[in-house]
Amino acid sequence: MQNHLLQILALFAMETPVSLDAEDIRNEKVKVLRSMQPLLLENVIVGQYKGHNKGYKSYPAYTDDPTVPKGSLTPTFATAALFINNARWDGVPFLMKAGKALHTKRAEIRVQFRHVPGNLYKRNFGTDLDKATNELVLRLQPDEAIYLKINNKVPGLGMRLDRSDLNLLYRSRYPTEIPDAYERLVLDAIEGERRLFIRSDELDAAWALFTPLLKELEEKKIVPELYPYGSRGPVGAHYLAAKYNVRWGDLSGEDS
Repeated sequence: MQNHLLQILALFAMETPVSLDAEDIRNEKVKVLRSMQPLLLENVIVGQYKGHNKGYKSYPAYTDDPTVPKGSLTPTFATAALFINNARWDGVPFLMKAGKALHTKRAEIRVQFRHVPGNLYKRNFGTDLDKATNELVLRLQPDEAIYLKINNKVPGLGMRLDRSDLNLLYRSRYPTEIPDAYERLVLDAIEGERRLFIRSDELDAAWALFTPLLKELEEKKIVPELYPYGSRGPVGAHYLAAKYNVRWGDLSGEDS
């Protein structure tokens, strides 16, 4: 979370750089990190996966690993709400989630658009948040894609709304082989391309954000919330999202 996800957040939230030069891009990323509010424990949920049986298959707990001390408080899951103090993102929550032994493995950015005040179609939505919220999804891996979830009228004489995806799936649109993420990084390193690599001041800003929180977790001996192996993570993560009127996108069950 401190490394990869925070870099993705900085790239997404940064202002337009002066040019595509590596230093100009990294300057803007550092500005984002330095503008972030300190992480509060009340905006963080940590978890640890536990063993369980599903059908005839048994899944181990984190502490079942012989190399892990019994009673370990090491988290295998974390989610956090972060805020950026600048004119563009003031008051907008950025929720990050990362963990092991979850129901699926993927990396993506989800932009949930705000609800329209006085929405004329509210009666047609009811309590269905999937339809009430338009969402832009940028999937980094696997199956790179960009898709926009929109609400559209179902053809016919009545007024019935449905959710549809405007989908750009790269493997369908471009059938050529897409290089692996680390293949691109190795090539960038060989060619001296630094845009995707972090600078020392960016690393300092990232650790300055997370180090106080990590110390607090250790000093207070915060016990991670348990979640079953192969689940969507601890229940507390959903309460944290609800606190900021956000719904985790993976709840809709779509894995395409």
